[in-house]
Amino acid sequence: MQIQVLMLNQDDPSKCTAAKLVRFGLAMRARKSSKTDLILDPFSEYFVLKQDRELAKSIIAIDCSWEYAQKTFLKKFQGLPRRLPPLLAGNPINYSKVGKLTTAEAIAGALYVMDFSDLANSILDKFKWGNTFFELNKDLLAEYSDAKTNEEIINISKEFGIII
Repeated sequence: MQIQVLMLNQDDPSKCTAAKLVRFGLAMRARKSSKTDLILDPFSEYFVLKQDRELAKSIIAIDCSWEYAQKTFLKKFQGLPRRLPPLLAGNPINYSKVGKLTTAEAIAGALYVMDFSDLANSILDKFKWGNTFFELNKDLLAEYSDAKTNEEIINISKEFGIII
């Protein structure tokens, strides 16, 4: 699975996880998207599911500030828009907050759900706190990766006490 990031340069570059992934050759900068790209969109009506691995040739994460996220995603990107199931942030800024993930965490979460766990681990290995993300979400990720529908994702998150 190819990993791409569309950099909007809205955050502190020294803390930008997407930029670090590009520097280490784990992601490429996206110029545009195509209909076979899975677009990580926190406002999509559809969740990332394992079967998306058959539809998508790459994952594109839109790297933007949470402050501007709603405005950013008013623009529709070509591709398959998918949001992550609710996950807990492992990064020190938003530790254990539901859904407040870094770009690297979002990519790793999507990869894990789509059954690319080795690639997901290689993404977060570059961050001191990367393993924390997997520790916090171990059971959730295992359940989400078995889900086949949006409804199953919603039920799983309710079972874990996470309201969507």
